[in-house]
Amino acid sequence: MHRRGLMAATLSLPLAGSRAGAAPPTVVLELFTSQGCSSCPPADAFLGLLSKQPGIIALAWHVDYWNSLGWRDPFARREWTDRQKAYASHLHGEVYTPALVVNGAAMVVGSDQAAVRRAIGESSAPSIPATLRRTGSGLEAEVGETATPVTGLLISYDPEQSTAVGAGENLGRRLVEYRVVRDAVRLERVSTRMVFSPIPGDRGAVLLLQDAAWRVVGAASLAPVT
Repeated sequence: MHRRGLMAATLSLPLAGSRAGAAPPTVVLELFTSQGCSSCPPADAFLGLLSKQPGIIALAWHVDYWNSLGWRDPFARREWTDRQKAYASHLHGEVYTPALVVNGAAMVVGSDQAAVRRAIGESSAPSIPATLRRTGSGLEAEVGETATPVTGLLISYDPEQSTAVGAGENLGRRLVEYRVVRDAVRLERVSTRMVFSPIPGDRGAVLLLQDAAWRVVGAASLAPVT
């Protein structure tokens, strides 16, 4: 288990690579975090800030390897840890918190604002168009045709959670976290049109398409209704 922490001075800088009047490219930010990690709250707050910016699709995956150190994170799952390990393998990196993966292609310390913005500015936009919307019976996705083999993941998240921590490194703190992943379903088959079961109205959804190297090649997001 590792931790890394660094907090830059300013939260209000514009995203690198943005241009006035131009629609920003889609960037998927995946933060691997834990309520048991005292270095993680600054990264959680920064993710919440970035999630409000156009073009940003933000997700917080709570890992479980801090759970034996005094506080059990209620949002942590072993599957989310496995996802981080897979990224570390593909990107030849380490498993640590807070780690932030940008478009599946770069991993940086999630609280290092300069490194995060640099990685965003250097990222390549997903090449496969995708949309996600609610219907009367559930969710519907449309995906552009591609010759590249891809895997798909449908994710649902809570836009915000507030937790009073009763033990561990964050004892006595009330942590506010953003875009907390609650469920992720691997798609057996990715097609140009897909229909999914409904999700609760107070949750958002994200469709991720990734290539064999786990780079994000398509993404779509859907905000909560309530």
